[in-house]
Amino acid sequence: MNFLLKPFSFIDPSTLALPFMFILMGIEILFNTKNNLDIYDKKDTYANITLIIGLLAFSFFGRIIIYYYFDFFYQHRFYEIPVTWWAWILLLFADDFTFYWHHRWHHEIRILWAVHVVHHSSQKLNLSTPFREPWIIALYYNVLWFWLPLIGFQPWMVICMVSINQIYQFWTHASFIGKLGFLEWFMNTPSHHRVHHASNVQYLDKNHAGIFIIWDRIFGTFQEEKEKPLYGITNNINFYNPIKINFHEYGSIWKDFQKTESFINKIKYLILPPGWSHDGSSKTAKQLQKEINND
Repeated sequence: MNFLLKPFSFIDPSTLALPFMFILMGIEILFNTKNNLDIYDKKDTYANITLIIGLLAFSFFGRIIIYYYFDFFYQHRFYEIPVTWWAWILLLFADDFTFYWHHRWHHEIRILWAVHVVHHSSQKLNLSTPFREPWIIALYYNVLWFWLPLIGFQPWMVICMVSINQIYQFWTHASFIGKLGFLEWFMNTPSHHRVHHASNVQYLDKNHAGIFIIWDRIFGTFQEEKEKPLYGITNNINFYNPIKINFHEYGSIWKDFQKTESFINKIKYLILPPGWSHDGSSKTAKQLQKEINND
């Protein structure tokens, strides 16, 4: 029993934040209704809430898996990092750097995109959108974070910082907040995240930031919000069943498998970016962006 309880021996900040998130979502719904903003759709919102309920169920097992995964690397740590204010600041940037690559690869590797597409499949952007998360990701979400306990951060610290990063990202889904001056240079803001959720060709696979937009600026994936974002994915879905929302992209991959007999091409459909095709019948985000830049 202790094996099951130990991962829950400390409070995850997101557990405390969740009720406040629902309150803020409710306030935004009232604001939307009063001002006729059309940023909410009833069926879409119900789907998002259903998805977060399912995610919480999967997260129970995910918390156990990830705690002992981190604990394994911590037992083989190179250093001993004390729990100090400066350690939390270092962890803040190390966590956010890791999140950037985790998030970016979920856009650039199709088998990972098949998971992450759930979050992007809504054609609305509002404070219910952060709840629109794939269930499977709860079982492997922090795999890339292994290096943090390995260099000496305690597992509970890493789990808490990951949670703090997720809490920060909640407000970036507010579609009615404008640009925020000098903050736009180094922080992830609603303006930057609107770009990330848009299906406009020039916005595809941009602004993968969690807290700090600096990683996108450094690694060449930054895009300023200019024209109005069109939310959703390049091939939008029009269903609200949470199971179909979670697994529809795997069906698309299977259909692409049927288009080729080549084993190598089948592997490419899994590991190359979404939109890649062996016969040129569909194109990746970079290919589409190259076309419009050459026009």
